[in-house]
Amino acid sequence: MRLLPTAMQAALDEGAATLCLCWKLMPRGRPPLGFTSHDRDVAFDGLTYRAASGFAASEIETSLGLSVDNTEVAGALSASDLTEEDLAAGVYDDARIEIWLVDWRDPDVRHLLRAGSIGRVLRGGVHFTAEIRGLSHYLNQTRGRVYAYGCDAAVGDARCGVDLSSPAFSAAATVTEARDSRRFTAGGLAAFASGWFALGRLTWTSGANAGRSAEIKTHRTGQGGAAHIGLSAPAPAPIAAGDAFTITAGCDRQFATCREKFANAENFRGFPHMPGNDFIMRYPNRDDTDNDGSALTD
Repeated sequence: MRLLPTAMQAALDEGAATLCLCWKLMPRGRPPLGFTSHDRDVAFDGLTYRAASGFAASEIETSLGLSVDNTEVAGALSASDLTEEDLAAGVYDDARIEIWLVDWRDPDVRHLLRAGSIGRVLRGGVHFTAEIRGLSHYLNQTRGRVYAYGCDAAVGDARCGVDLSSPAFSAAATVTEARDSRRFTAGGLAAFASGWFALGRLTWTSGANAGRSAEIKTHRTGQGGAAHIGLSAPAPAPIAAGDAFTITAGCDRQFATCREKFANAENFRGFPHMPGNDFIMRYPNRDDTDNDGSALTD
């Protein structure tokens, strides 16, 4: 049972239509944003909740226990607050959000309905729909080491130890031809074999995407040494010939790759010799032959 402030409960008992919803969005590294379902701005705790955002929310349900309670919020994209470029670039991924029930006549009369984080975001031409996940969804995320064949370190981090700034694992290149927002041809990578940068990272240093990074899905060396690059997700802004970028080698987290590509087998963070599912099917097998191969007799 949810207990509301006395003044708010009194307004509800009287049937007064003076309540509205306010959303406080807190992206990492950026100041918080406020939005409200009321037709006028509402302000409290030093933040103005804007009414011109076109925000609307689905029904909010809360259950007892550790199950993840999800809801959705929809809104319009505006140049001053929420832009498609920021959503595509992941600025609001896992951003904290609070949903308040507020009496717009007296914002001091309010109640926190839900606290959570932004999950999946679906974008349209001029609108978006964002999933709001309850705080209990963090309990479903893996913590600590994972016992698996593959390495659980990120290539180049402190646990991996590979120096990605080495010329053997990084390079600067320039787009020579853009096919679409995910595929393009680049020059300056002829010295690297096909697949060397697959699963690696690319950071744009010039052009409309300057400052943004992307994961590389495919890397293939074609005729004349031209590199054909495919990104895992579309670039937020159009890619154009002449755009410059830096690129680093990728890793599929397998022991053979760690040993042969990076010469880093001693830092491999997986368990390549762990038994597989077939281990439980094994059984002892009596050897009925002597060392010289002749059959044993009683």
